Amino acid sequence: MPSIKNKITYLDLFAGAGGLSEGFAAVGYQPIAHVEMDAEACNTLKTRESYYYLHSLGANYNYIDYLKGSIDRSQLYQMIPESILNSVICEKMGDDSMPSIFQKIDEAIKRRNADHVDIILGGPPCQAYSVAGRSRKCMDNDPRNTLYKLYFKAIERYRPSMFVFENVPGLFTAGGGSYLEAITSGFRDRGYELDYHILNASDYGVLQNRKRIILIGWKNGSGHRYPNLRKIEKAYSVSDILNDLPPVEPRASSDEYTTHAINEYLHDTGIRSKNDILTWHVARSNLDRDREVYRKAIEAWNDGHKRLKYTDLPEELTTHNNRTSFLDRFKVVAGDLPASHTMVAHISKDGHYYIHPDIKQARSITVREAARIQSFPDNFYFEGSRTAAFRQIGNAVPPLLARTIAEALLNQFEEE
Repeated sequence: MPSIKNKITYLDLFAGAGGLSEGFAAVGYQPIAHVEMDAEACNTLKTRESYYYLHSLGANYNYIDYLKGSIDRSQLYQMIPESILNSVICEKMGDDSMPSIFQKIDEAIKRRNADHVDIILGGPPCQAYSVAGRSRKCMDNDPRNTLYKLYFKAIERYRPSMFVFENVPGLFTAGGGSYLEAITSGFRDRGYELDYHILNASDYGVLQNRKRIILIGWKNGSGHRYPNLRKIEKAYSVSDILNDLPPVEPRASSDEYTTHAINEYLHDTGIRSKNDILTWHVARSNLDRDREVYRKAIEAWNDGHKRLKYTDLPEELTTHNNRTSFLDRFKVVAGDLPASHTMVAHISKDGHYYIHPDIKQARSITVREAARIQSFPDNFYFEGSRTAAFRQIGNAVPPLLARTIAEALLNQFEEE
């Protein structure tokens, strides 16, 4: 089992599929444990831990065999120490479950011969702070509103040097600002200085406009600080993450890249490498009526970047009675712009908001295309159904944004 001596360790809470964790692991941080309640996301985390373990042994061929379907998941996991697989704690965080979760984290720390946790990562589910979430009548009674208190419990128990807390910009105004005040004052009361900024993932190599509040804290007197994050100035377009993927029809899939050549963006970000196996390039089924709408949306976009409004559709192509809101429910992923619109978990329900820009294909995007928009590398495999994969992707922190934060904090630890 790889040693974690001299590694910077982290604990990943509300882990999801591991987008935030991926950015830290990619630059050498060592996970102690991931805590997540969704069973399919937990399998994704286990599979990703399997990738890193096999990579450390120079046994990537075993992981490739899994991606090719030569071995199944149980055979893959048989190659991995139980201590690594058990570091993924598939349990819902709550007041009643925290003692059990802490016991499992303590066991993980002991198994890895670590005496502390350097950083805690994560952010509670953001729906309760989002504008859409606030539109629901039940928002005041939503238990997700106070999940940050469980984050406090982990801070109190493990006393990390730093923490990274991620959430939606709506946290600024949720509850009239009371939630943000409760969160920041709670961290300060526990002996941490902190700062926060709204960051747009598009500034850090992600070809997507995705704004998130990133709150970073450090122990009082530690000398740490909110890092200066390196922005990526090179000009790319969304087509750079689409053009090497083969055209597919609705209900079809492909496991072959269209070219062996890897463009500058895919190479520099590490999204694709020469030994990658294409997975999850699977298109969902689209009704003929929806495909006709998609073509009209693409035509409008190609005609001076116009966005199709639902009220512009002929009557025979409309199915919703709502003609006053969500008029942009059909939206093209803009291949000729430097960033797409924000990827959200609703893509797991339908793909109307993420239409491929190629009018010949006239379909919603595949799982792999969605993953690339979020900056997940092609060797990152999502477990579960197609719906589950889309949900995991839509809820994730873009790994390239996470990696930028991880690299900047790594510099501070090296200075220390």
